[in-house]
Amino acid sequence: MTPFPSRTEQFGSAEGTGLTAGDAMYAPGPQVDDHMAVDVALSVLIGARVPHLLLRDEEGRCAGLVTRAQLAAHRGGSWYRDRTRLRDIPLDRGPFTSSTSTLGEAEAAMRIRTLEVSPVIDAHGYALGVLALTP
Repeated sequence: MTPFPSRTEQFGSAEGTGLTAGDAMYAPGPQVDDHMAVDVALSVLIGARVPHLLLRDEEGRCAGLVTRAQLAAHRGGSWYRDRTRLRDIPLDRGPFTSSTSTLGEAEAAMRIRTLEVSPVIDAHGYALGVLALTP
């Protein structure tokens, strides 16, 4: 089960629809600064009952996306320290999906990179939403 409802029923196939990632994205959900500690981020994620958090850099631009599984796996590693920051853990840092990308292009790029969810950004790198693939 995916954390987002299927857009295929609403929009049909991604190929040839003329729709963009901006048309099919979901609200971004919680966004946190990338200097936040892993423990705090995991608490935010659990408290908000969301599958992922979007990370922002010091200018507020999208810096990545982190999932509960990534945080839990990192926290369980021997290298973990309670002051480990989100910016210090390995996660996808882009390129992210442009809001003007066609839905077909965005889907193909996500499948190549084996991403289930990708941040959708504007021309300046700010997160507008997320795009989720359905299985």
